[in-house]
Amino acid sequence: MAQNNKQYLFALCLENKDCEDLEKRKIYPVLPDDDATKEGYLRVIDESGEDYLYPESYFILIQLPREAQEAIRVAV
Repeated sequence: MAQNNKQYLFALCLENKDCEDLEKRKIYPVLPDDDATKEGYLRVIDESGEDYLYPESYFILIQLPREAQEAIRVAV
């Protein structure tokens, strides 16, 4: 069985102004995107299940225990 090789970071949503696909106080997977980060954005897998760019200021990056990471990855 093939493993998912995407590297995930996680972020807690603090703001969702004008963003229907984000919920405050919810944890979202973040995909690495150096170009987006340089411009002040994060590539987040939102409620639609797709990855989109959102202002970095809407989130705080967090570190999760391995079990929590796996649970979120399965749900994505």
